[in-house]
Amino acid sequence: MNRNIARAVAAVVAAVAVALPAFAGAYPLQVARNVMMYMALAITWDMLLRSGQISFGIAGLFGLGAYAAILGVVRGGMPVWLSIPFAAVVAAAAAFLLGFLILRLRAMYFSIVTLALAEMFRIVIHNLHDFTGGPEGIVMPAGVIFGGNAAALYWLTLAGLAVALAASWWFEKSRIRFALTAIGNNEISASSSGVNIFRWLLVAFTVTSGIQGLLGGIYVQSYGFATPDGVFSADFTLLPLAMALLGGMHGTVGPVLGAVLLGLVSEWLKLKIPYGHLIVYGIIIIIVILFMPAGILGLARKMSRGAEGGKS
Repeated sequence: MNRNIARAVAAVVAAVAVALPAFAGAYPLQVARNVMMYMALAITWDMLLRSGQISFGIAGLFGLGAYAAILGVVRGGMPVWLSIPFAAVVAAAAAFLLGFLILRLRAMYFSIVTLALAEMFRIVIHNLHDFTGGPEGIVMPAGVIFGGNAAALYWLTLAGLAVALAASWWFEKSRIRFALTAIGNNEISASSSGVNIFRWLLVAFTVTSGIQGLLGGIYVQSYGFATPDGVFSADFTLLPLAMALLGGMHGTVGPVLGAVLLGLVSEWLKLKIPYGHLIVYGIIIIIVILFMPAGILGLARKMSRGAEGGKS
């Protein structure tokens, strides 16, 4: 019964999400696009986290995809529609190759390396003046995709979120779930049980990075330009991370819930403290880790079990 209710709620939410442009103006659609973009990034971060690997390189793969998309059009003459899947391929290929070097690392060493790689991507883009435009960035000659139509841009971002949700569902329902859970719990036990640790980590890292690159391509085509400081911004790492922590990790629902709550708050914070909102994200992360390590979903489950125990 609960599963049927959940499916019904999901269907209603999906229908409302698809139909939103019919009864919402340009600004609400812009806010919705921002929330969905960060929500998708939070989901991809959580997908890799299920293996026990904590990545701080979201902004690096996102920015790499953004520049792959815009440079594919501006320098390579690629059709605009093709540049978005091309961004996913470039980010996934980079992750696949880098994975052979960094997926042997664990815990904070992996986290530090992913953070360093993101900064390296930004510096390289920043210094290739003739090719990437340098610190001033690069602009799409034809402007924003779909002529800047608010509804079309919304549906494009919704499609990117749908890809992230579908991948997360696949991670939860296929055998990769058992492999990543076993790796996250105890690598020695997983290996002795026949789990190919490196292969499954490489799959998870490549898939999540490809989706992050795809989202970067959607982002840059939705705004028509890219700058190193813009697409490699710490926002694209800290905010998705905070969303997943707030909602609850190791699943799809938690990052979605955290994204809705924190995404709306973030829009308000950007208006009130445009240069200090990252501090608030950091404070939220600290509070959640200290007092709500399982997130809102974990707290709700704990309270529900307590209530059921009290009744019995």
